[in-house]
Amino acid sequence: MAPKRPHVAVVGGGIGGLAVAIGLHRQGIEVVVHEQARELAPHQGAGIAIGANGHRALRDLGVAARLTAAAVEPVRADFRHWRTGRSMVTHTLTGMYEERFKAPFWTVERAAVQQALLAELGADRVRLGARCTEVAQTGAGAVLRFADGSETEADAVVGADGIHSAVRDSVFGPDEAVFSGTSGYRALVPMDRLGHIPELAERVLWLWLGPGRHFIAYPVADGAALNLLAVVPDTEWTIESWSTEGDGADLLAAFDGWHPFVTEILAACERPGRWALYDREPRRTWSAGRVTLLGDAAHAMLPHHGQGANQSLEDAVVLAHLLGRAGADEVATALRSYEQLRRPRTRLLQAGSRKNATCFQLPDGAEARARNERLTRLPDDLAWIHGHDALGPLRSAPTPV
Repeated sequence: MAPKRPHVAVVGGGIGGLAVAIGLHRQGIEVVVHEQARELAPHQGAGIAIGANGHRALRDLGVAARLTAAAVEPVRADFRHWRTGRSMVTHTLTGMYEERFKAPFWTVERAAVQQALLAELGADRVRLGARCTEVAQTGAGAVLRFADGSETEADAVVGADGIHSAVRDSVFGPDEAVFSGTSGYRALVPMDRLGHIPELAERVLWLWLGPGRHFIAYPVADGAALNLLAVVPDTEWTIESWSTEGDGADLLAAFDGWHPFVTEILAACERPGRWALYDREPRRTWSAGRVTLLGDAAHAMLPHHGQGANQSLEDAVVLAHLLGRAGADEVATALRSYEQLRRPRTRLLQAGSRKNATCFQLPDGAEARARNERLTRLPDDLAWIHGHDALGPLRSAPTPV
């Protein structure tokens, strides 16, 4: 008799939560996503970069094809000097990147990714308005309790509920987010507002580096909009919320003296979002018994490697494949294997994302020139990130956990 398949509860309906649910469903596992929002409204003004490593995960989930029409494949990454506009380092992306890493580099709206995942999973597998407040383990499973007084049981629980994870706090106890002393402004600007900037006609990943701040912009929505991220120092702004608005005048003032390419884009922003940038110290463990963590709940990182969503996708496919091999009584072993495979890599990316914050914001001088020299080797230096196949270790060891 085949072992009983586990029933899995996923807490959190973001990219990681929906992705792992798809992976589990494709493995024939019963899964329900519990999401506290009453509707899966997309984050406004947010784009993400999907590297080859994330793209491979989307292909494994059967979702990549759903995003082809909305995604943009930038022709190059262009690092510019904050004041002069001089191109300091350029790397070709179209063709060369995919040839090297066996998948394309995409820029896409976060909302498009979330909607593609939801369409693949099916809305009937998502329970909205379900704010998880506690997870308690029993001898044979786990009980999830919700703010409305309801409860549900599962053989395994995946906490994919973000940096302020209720699952993590319930199982492991509270810990504190680490404030970077910086905040990020985000916005999506329609390209028809930016027609006076001729360089934007070309689909480029722009990275403008300057003293104490930096600016990143790239096209999304098949080129119909420009996504921007502007990172500025501010120890007073400590609000970490995707829905908080910043002041457009403050944003423009923060980049006073920068090249007109940057300031004209910033001047076209309407109601930019602003959120304080936090991460967490790497955890010693993500899993306890039948409960594990995924994505930001496990390894929140600053956005300076562009890998947050990609790492959630890697987590999702690895965890789904491991649970797909496990019976209901083998869940704890599968979760330990997942953590052992994923934790070393994400620890390195957490550390690297912190380091890049300083690297991107050096003042002009010898350190900045040395950084620019290092940037010429970027494809080689980032090969361990973008060339990674999250499922590679499992393909080479197909036996059950």
